[in-house]
Order: sequence, then C-alpha cells, then structure tokens
Amino acid sequence: MALKTLKGATVYLPGEIAETSVTIADGRIAEIGGAAQGEIIDARGLILAPALIDVHGDAFERQLMPRTGVYFPLDAAILETDRQLAANGIATAYHAITLSWEPGLRSVYRARELMQAMIDNAPRMLVENRVQLRWETFAFEALDLIDWALKAPLLPSIAFNDHTSMTMRAYDVAIQDRNFELSPDFSIAALDDERMKKRTASKAHRAGMSDDDYIKLLGEVWERRDQVGATVAQVAAAGRAAGAPMLSHDDTRAETRSWYREMGALTSEFPMVLEAAQAARDAGDTIIFGAPNAARGGSHIGSLSAGDMVEAGLCDALASDYYYPALLAAIERLDREKRADRSSLWSLVSGGAAKAMGLNDRGEISVGQRADLVLVDWPEAQTPAIRGTWVNGRCAFRSTPAG
Repeated sequence: MALKTLKGATVYLPGEIAETSVTIADGRIAEIGGAAQGEIIDARGLILAPALIDVHGDAFERQLMPRTGVYFPLDAAILETDRQLAANGIATAYHAITLSWEPGLRSVYRARELMQAMIDNAPRMLVENRVQLRWETFAFEALDLIDWALKAPLLPSIAFNDHTSMTMRAYDVAIQDRNFELSPDFSIAALDDERMKKRTASKAHRAGMSDDDYIKLLGEVWERRDQVGATVAQVAAAGRAAGAPMLSHDDTRAETRSWYREMGALTSEFPMVLEAAQAARDAGDTIIFGAPNAARGGSHIGSLSAGDMVEAGLCDALASDYYYPALLAAIERLDREKRADRSSLWSLVSGGAAKAMGLNDRGEISVGQRADLVLVDWPEAQTPAIRGTWVNGRCAFRSTPAG
C-alpha cells in the first residue's frame, strides 16, 4: 500500500480550516491528523485544499483552433489542454463540447472526432477529462452522437443550449429580456434585415461561412422550431436513462427553468436574470455561474453579477467557462471582497461542483474520499498559485518557484 503524507499545511476541511496533516493511501484519503506515514511532503506555509472541479469549460477550443480557421492536430490539442488543467489545479474537468448545426469548429463531425481522441488518449491524461454534451437544441444532426456519447466511457453531462432562438429574437429585445424560447409569445427577427448580418458575423466567421450563407442556413434550421420541444424531451429521456447530470443554459424566465426541470435538468447554468436564478433556488435546483464573471467583477454581456449571486446565496458552483485560471482568480477576488467565508468560497470550485455533477467520491478532504488535492501558495494580499495537484492520489503536477 503506497503511502504519502502532506504535512504542515493549512488544510481546508469540511466546516473548518486547520493546520494538520493528511495521509493518502491507494488513491484515497486514509487519515487526517495522524502521524506521518510513507513519503512525507513538506507543505508548511501552503494551503492544502480539495482539487478543483470544472463543470463547464470550453477553453480547449483555443488549442483546437489557435487562430480562426487554423486547426491543430487533435492529439496535441488534447494533451496540451490536459496539462493546462493540471497546472491550474483542476482534477476533474467537463469539457463543454458544442454539438451544433453549424459547420466548422462546433460541428457534430468535429465533436465526434474530439471525443474519440479523448477516449484514445485517456491513458496518457494527467487529470480526469469528462465531457459536457453542450447540445444546441436545433441540432438534430447530433442525436446519434449523443446516443453514442452516453454509451462511451466519457461520463458526460448534458447541457441544453438554444443559441438559435437567441439569435432569432427580435432586434429590440435584449438577450436577457427574451421569453421562454418555445413560447408562442417569442418575438422573432426578420432574416432579411441588415442587422442580422451584424448579429451573426462572428458566428459565420467561426463556422467558415459567408454572412449570406450563414443566414440562409440559419433560416433553414429555424424551420425545425416546431419539432424542438419533442426532440429535447427525447434527449432528456436518454440522459435520465444514462444517469447523466442535465443542465439548462442561459435561462431568462422562471418558465424556462420549470420546463427544463420537468425534463430532469436540475441545474441552471449561467441564469441571466434574477427571476430565473430565484426560481431555481426556490425549487431546490443547483445554480452555476461563470468564474470569469466573478473574477472580472461582472458579466461581459450585462447579465447577473456572479459575485452578487454568491453573496446572495444564489450560486452553488463556479465554472471556468472560457478560461481555466478564472476558477482560482474568482475565489481570490470573492475572498478579497468578503462575499463569503473562505471555506464556502472554495466549495464553489470543489464540493459544490461535485454535488452538481453527482460526484459523491470527491470535492472535500475527509477520510475515504478520493485524494484529489491541491497545494496552493496564497500569500496575504497576493494572487494564489498552484504548487501541486494530485488526482486520485497520483501526482499530476508539481512546481518549485525560482525563489
């Protein structure tokens, strides 16, 4: 039985912070506070905390396509992403792989290739790489892939996204003010308006299409709208059968949250307005916000402030969203702003995230839990940095500063 003891750290335990030792055996936390056993790791002056769990991150897209239209080999992109995760203290990551009707970076074809490459490279990975099936609800092309992914060793969650309706909303309606997407009262923009080119330009660029061709395709896909509700129900049933955690994305109405909850999606991911977040809380649903929002001090698109939601008790977990270092940066800013006590803040990226994904074996430092741990260098009034990451008791990352 391989033993190691991290000794002398300030340890984030459930409900308390204490200077103690933690002994690891066979990938699990074997003892807290006992005599040092096996290999001794000197952790004096450092924080020992549960490793981070990222419930939604798509920063891997930068490795896949470092410049617009420039694709990199999948194996190199996946291995680089995995190393970034380890260096940022993330032991479990749900890669938000978009399954869209668009061609290009977010196409179903590329998603299938990416997931297969993740499976093929799994023995070489440092951390536990999982998948969030970030399904665009108009992308009926993805149904076979979802079925395959739920049966593959990817341990996925399913996030229901509807950026199609968001794009098709009336021009005088802000994205935060739109109705429930399947409501008969949903107001619709005209495709032949010049403003649609401005609205879709970045999407067309990402898909490698001209503005006119993208808008033409959008119009064809929009014709599927009457079938979307039944298709969501079909995917949700498959998710429930597979035991996959399910999330709705960018909710703007209590009605939206209620509809997805009835489908079995018990998590609201990035609710955009207070009505949706409060509806989630009132029903006992899990609420996730973006760590970049918290780290930067607000949403870059004018939605709810993650910091305010944390302080109000309307946030259970933070996600890296588009930038892995944002998780640690968010905790530092929220701590500096005294939005909550440090134990509660750390839970947003560990225990709260584990609970959101149904991961009962990790997320806190207690005997019997998986030894997913991080050593953190966090001097007073300075930016925290990861000094070591352990995944299931195995060292995935260690660093020694020059000083």
